[in-house]
Amino acid sequence: MPRYPWTDGPEYITQCPIQPGSKFSQKIILSFEEGTLWWHAHSDWTRNTVHGAIIVYPKNGTKYPFPKPNAEIPIILGQWWKSDANVVRDEALATGADPNASDSLLINGQPGDLFPCSKSDTFKLTVDHGKTYLLRIINAALHEALFFSIAKHKMTVVGTDGSYTKPLTRDYITIYPGQTYDVLLEANQHPDHYYMAAKTYSIAPAARNFFDNTTTTAIVQYRGYYTPSSPLSLPYLPTYNDTNASVQVMAGLRSLADAEHPCNVPLNPSTKLIYTVGMNSYLCPNNSCAGPNGTRFSASINNISFQFPTIDILQAYYYNISGVYGDKFPSVPELVFDFTTDIIPLEYQTPKNGTEVRVLEYNSTVEIVFQGTNLIAGTHHPMHLHGYSFYVVGWGFGNFDKDKDPLHYNLVDPPLQSTISVPTKGWATIRFEASNPGMLQALM
Repeated sequence: MPRYPWTDGPEYITQCPIQPGSKFSQKIILSFEEGTLWWHAHSDWTRNTVHGAIIVYPKNGTKYPFPKPNAEIPIILGQWWKSDANVVRDEALATGADPNASDSLLINGQPGDLFPCSKSDTFKLTVDHGKTYLLRIINAALHEALFFSIAKHKMTVVGTDGSYTKPLTRDYITIYPGQTYDVLLEANQHPDHYYMAAKTYSIAPAARNFFDNTTTTAIVQYRGYYTPSSPLSLPYLPTYNDTNASVQVMAGLRSLADAEHPCNVPLNPSTKLIYTVGMNSYLCPNNSCAGPNGTRFSASINNISFQFPTIDILQAYYYNISGVYGDKFPSVPELVFDFTTDIIPLEYQTPKNGTEVRVLEYNSTVEIVFQGTNLIAGTHHPMHLHGYSFYVVGWGFGNFDKDKDPLHYNLVDPPLQSTISVPTKGWATIRFEASNPGMLQALM
């Protein structure tokens, strides 16, 4: 939020957690955003259920940069566990293992009619033939990147993360945790019932319970008098581990970059950072943990795993309290190797612990290259930057080449987003202007 850093962010960054039983009012300030955003709790896994949509309409006197839809419908994708999600989280923290996969995915709070418990309550979207509907899709799932599609219907992406895009028509989209997509659905098929469905994209083995391999459904039903097909057919969704399919929408996204929606991507960033992102592991006494080879899972950026301070970092900065955090977060990886090779030496897999920050000059222009690693297992990494939207100027597979890859950056009409997924065994580059003072955190 512009110039209001006090209550926006993960715990111990801009504020300490709100205590159970207490009351708290949050001030929300929007600036240039237009489209679909969302809000969620930011402590432990409470955000699994405490979340919702924020819709920003065109201001008075302006209109959508596409034909006005006949209706708008929020579609919130999520996960559901048979047990308390925070208990699942706490068990993972206690054992060091990957948390148990959710028991089902959700569309608007329901697993769908492939599950007997949800058959009567499956979300249904009633449409009229010939009309156009704006679906405001939010991936509120904790972990899962999702393929999403509607049987026999194409979707046209017109916005993401509160910013409009050039129209991009696809049979399916891939939406990562934290992302939003605005898509137009034309009800142009023969009146019937059609499944909309979502399933996980993951490169983990399907049989190991590392991810939710269920399919969630809802129904698009045309208004009228007819006998619906039975059974309904599922829409085309890529194979769960199809990495090339997972980047097809990302590859095609472009901002409008017109007079009403200018593209102000920094052309000559003053600060250039390279951050490796990956899954690491810590050794445990007698190999007693439940992670790989008796270790404990941990995530890291530039091989530093964040250690929570005792008070929030913004408070320490504002009151000049020393000893809470350091300001020596490295601008580039301290250890350089082939980040995406299939075999990485074990000594590279243990991260440092630290509460380190990178201080940015006010109004500096910043480029961050997020480099995925294959330390424990190569996977995608959704990255979100609090306090900013950013331009995604480039991405690719393999190791980032500082000499060759910038030659192919899109500096004309890159998409403006607040969450980007670093491709599996790949990299992504973002740029932004550091004009919103405060403590922000890059989340993965």
